[in-house]
Amino acid sequence: MLKPMSAVDLRAVSSVEDVSQGLRDNSYLPDEALATTIYLSLRLKRPLLLEGEPGVGKTEVAKVIADWGGGRLIRLQCYEGIDASQAVYEWDYARQLMHLRAMEATGKARSTNEAELSGELYSERFLVRRPLLEAIASTSGTPAVLLVDEVDRSDDEFEAFLLEVLSDYAITVPEIGTFTAGNPPVVVITSNRTRDVHDALKRRCLYHWVEHPSAQREAQIIRLRAPEVTETLAREVAHAAEAIRSVGLYKPPGVAETIDWARALNLLGGAQLDLAGASATLGALLKYREDRDRVLEHDLAEIVSDAGTAAVRESESGSIGSEPASAGL
Repeated sequence: MLKPMSAVDLRAVSSVEDVSQGLRDNSYLPDEALATTIYLSLRLKRPLLLEGEPGVGKTEVAKVIADWGGGRLIRLQCYEGIDASQAVYEWDYARQLMHLRAMEATGKARSTNEAELSGELYSERFLVRRPLLEAIASTSGTPAVLLVDEVDRSDDEFEAFLLEVLSDYAITVPEIGTFTAGNPPVVVITSNRTRDVHDALKRRCLYHWVEHPSAQREAQIIRLRAPEVTETLAREVAHAAEAIRSVGLYKPPGVAETIDWARALNLLGGAQLDLAGASATLGALLKYREDRDRVLEHDLAEIVSDAGTAAVRESESGSIGSEPASAGL
């Protein structure tokens, strides 16, 4: 595993090459298109919208940017029915009630008028900051990285509210006032495209579609994240995973599953991919019985054999990770 580089000023990166190298130094292998989009997002201070199938490394982009810049990663996980109380703020009613009872017990409540009492109860000490407010109100000199994960799971109303927040980087709490970002967060929004994100939000963002990496790039990722895996095994696993994704699965495996598969094979003592090892460890790659059955019916032996042939050909040509791809971990 590569050691993270020293924190940098994300808003002052000077080139696409700086972005690409910075992500690589923090164990993420981007292609030029993704590095370019990230660079423009940082310099233009625009949210970055990443769409793609699950498991291609969208969420990891935000994590690596936070590591690279040394800022705090603040994650908002979206789901159906999410509203402002989960995403922005809520009041700690239990503590407010305890404080009110304490005031009553000491007699302070009787000597305090209604406006003063309300001001004491609805103060920042009882305000529970959720991810959006936490990112906007951050006072750190280093910009936080706000990850809005799987925005396609939320509803239209929340998406419209999110657009409003990202337009001004400001949130109003009626009882206290308006919080405005002095140092706006770096915003990464991800979507698995279970539904279309509205055009208004897309227009506010810079957009990039993240694809599964090529077999060559995936082998490089495996070697980076699991250095104990031999180069031959990494190549064979990557080519086999690429073939398996093409057979029409319910849930094609992501890069993380491919890495797990390579690690599982290595733990069983496999220096190369063979049918027995592949069959025994398929649960590390595929998480649905129907997908496993489909791969077995498609002829796992042929997939393993073809992967070995492709890996040998690749080894003879001396290339690993030489072809560009849209994803990296």
